[in-house]
Amino acid sequence: MSEFLRKTTTPEWGPSAWLIRHAGPRTHADDALIRLRQDIITGEFAPGVRLRPDQLEERYGIGRNPVREALSRLAVEGLVRGEGQRGFQVAPITRAELLDVADLRQRFSTLALARSIANGDEHWEAGIVAAYHRMSRMEASLVGDPASYADEWEKRNSAFHTALEAACGSPWLLHFCALLYEQSERYRRAVVRYPKLRPSIHTEHKAILDACLARDETEACRLLADHIARGAKATLAKLDEQTAGGERKRGTKKK
Repeated sequence: MSEFLRKTTTPEWGPSAWLIRHAGPRTHADDALIRLRQDIITGEFAPGVRLRPDQLEERYGIGRNPVREALSRLAVEGLVRGEGQRGFQVAPITRAELLDVADLRQRFSTLALARSIANGDEHWEAGIVAAYHRMSRMEASLVGDPASYADEWEKRNSAFHTALEAACGSPWLLHFCALLYEQSERYRRAVVRYPKLRPSIHTEHKAILDACLARDETEACRLLADHIARGAKATLAKLDEQTAGGERKRGTKKK
C-alpha cells in the first residue's frame, strides 16, 4: 500500500467527494450529501422521483442551503438530475447507462487492482482477507433472512471491493471506482430482489482473493473483470424483464 494511504489519517489531496468518504463529513452539506447519496443508492428514493428541498430538510433535520448544496454535488456525481426551475429528481435508470457503467467499472477497477497488487504490502493483504471473511460470513444469513441482512451484505460487498483497490496509491482513481461502484449498486438495488444472488458469486470472490494473494496480476484482473461483467449481465436481465413487464401492462391498459 502507498505510504500516503496507509499512514496519513487526514488526506491532503484528491477530490472532495473522496476526502469526505475517507475522513467523514466536515459540514452540514457534507452530512446531507452522505445521507442523501445512501438513500438514493439503496432505493429509499426511487429513480425519477422528484426531490423536494423542504421534504429533505425535514427528513435530515438540516437547513435549506446545505440540502441544495448536497443536491448540486450529487448532480455532478450522476445520482441526481437538475430540472432547471423545477428543481431536482433522482436520476432515472436506463439500459444504456448500465452498460456504460459496467464497461467503465471494469476498466477503472482492474487498473486499481493491478496497481494494488504491485504496491500492496502485508497490510493490504490483511485488509482484503478480513474484508472477504466478513462478507462471506454474511452470505448464509442473507439467504436465510434477506429482509434483515441485505443492507449489511451490500456494505460488506462494497468493503471487499474497496479493499482490493485500496493500495492503488491514487485518491482520484479510488474516487472514480467509488462512483462507478455506487452506480452499479443503485441499479442492482433497483431491480434485484434478495436472496436471489448469483449462485457463483461466492466462488468468484474467493478466486479473486486467491489470485491477489498469489500476486497473479493478470489472473486477478481477469477474474475481477469477469465478475463485474457477470453482475452487470444479471442486473441487465432483470432490468429488461421489468421494462418488458411495464410495457405489457401499459399495452393492456390501452386496450
